[in-house]
Amino acid sequence: MRILNLAASAALIALVPLAGSGIAADSSSDSAGVNFNMVKEIYDQVKASYVEPVTDKQLAEGAVKGMLAALDPHSSYMDAKEYREMMVQTRGEFGGLGMQVTMENGLVKVVSPIDDTPAAKAGMKPNDLILAIDDVSVTDMTLSEAVDKLRGPIGTQVKLTVRRKDTDPFQITLTRADIKVDPVKAQLKNGDIAYLRVTNFSERTDSAMEQAYKSLQQQSGNKLTGVILDLRNNPGGLLDQAVAVANDFLDQGDIVSIKGRLPRDNRRYDAQRNHDMTHSLPMVVLINGGSASASEIVAGALQDNHRAVLLGTRSFGKGSVQTVLQVKESGGAIRLTTALYYTPSGRSIQAKGIDPDVEVEAARIEQIQEPMAQHEADLRGALRNTGPAGAGTPQAKPAAPNAAPGKTSSTPAPGAAPAAANPGALPPGATPVPKPDVSAFDPNSFGTDQDYQFVRAVDLLHGVALFKSMAAQ
Repeated sequence: MRILNLAASAALIALVPLAGSGIAADSSSDSAGVNFNMVKEIYDQVKASYVEPVTDKQLAEGAVKGMLAALDPHSSYMDAKEYREMMVQTRGEFGGLGMQVTMENGLVKVVSPIDDTPAAKAGMKPNDLILAIDDVSVTDMTLSEAVDKLRGPIGTQVKLTVRRKDTDPFQITLTRADIKVDPVKAQLKNGDIAYLRVTNFSERTDSAMEQAYKSLQQQSGNKLTGVILDLRNNPGGLLDQAVAVANDFLDQGDIVSIKGRLPRDNRRYDAQRNHDMTHSLPMVVLINGGSASASEIVAGALQDNHRAVLLGTRSFGKGSVQTVLQVKESGGAIRLTTALYYTPSGRSIQAKGIDPDVEVEAARIEQIQEPMAQHEADLRGALRNTGPAGAGTPQAKPAAPNAAPGKTSSTPAPGAAPAAANPGALPPGATPVPKPDVSAFDPNSFGTDQDYQFVRAVDLLHGVALFKSMAAQ
């Protein structure tokens, strides 16, 4: 049995043969015979009277797709081709646009674009709604059908009609590519902070994580002081990989438990003792609305075990578990929701998400001009510091707000407004300071100095390191 976790459209949890599985029918449903008679009656009517001939396979697969689609957004039927493509995708290499999607109110909703893919480079964002694919409305499509239309030969283009919050619908054209996802990106920040960005949980994620951390440890000369684990826009993936990654940062405690209607679906995963590869370094985990499924398992485990501070915005809230049941008759499989997962404290985050410990909205950092008087020494007539550190310091004589460069004046230039009424003025030689702009942020800037959430995480880790050094003195 193979254990995996649903990431929106790319979903697996366990492979179980459907035929002969021993699942008994619900004998309490005394109307079952009537309902199946109704299905057969409609089947016969369609077969006999539909405007064009239809095969038994078409009708059977259509009936199964409708049955599963009526349950929840994540249950669906995959034919043999779709099933093979899904298995390829879980290995981390596949063709397409590079975004995970789900179904919401008859529309295709983007859970998260994957880094360095056509979707991410084109600016697709979590919660974007796809209204049409190549001018064909998605309202009459199942999720599997929509995903199939999004995929296609490498190098071909697909046109999407997209609706984004607070904007009118717009069209965007993407070029399909061979998606080879690097699950972990690592950088050494400020010489002593390990920045580890996990883009998805594929078969190679845990091994890539361990290799990346060891590399950063060597680059730092074994002087790492903190870790930033970035799970933003990570749509999930394999359950066993989520458990393994959480275990990389835990020495003990629960990681996740799974509870279903049937006892066989109940499982619990515990951390191995003394397994934390960082040896309890201070840690910040970044999450946002694009963090789903396996990402939420990791974030919830580290939060509930008090191992890391979660920073960012509320996660997606995908807390259900899907089992893939192989259908021998067709060579396909059904993806069926069979359980919910719970964080170590017993929380189900289904449709709720995980709230960060420190809420920080995404923002773009840009330079602004500050008001002229920023310090006491900038004020006209300020007293000089005559102590040892300030001896010989000249009295400040700031320039007037509208004075010409290189000139100073103790009085405003004719017609100039007072400094308080001219907050955009910048004194000559002054350095602009950064300010977060919450109006926009490019996900391609994750982990850079323009990433406000990342900058706040770095500040938090430096604060912890400073506190520890002061306490040790």
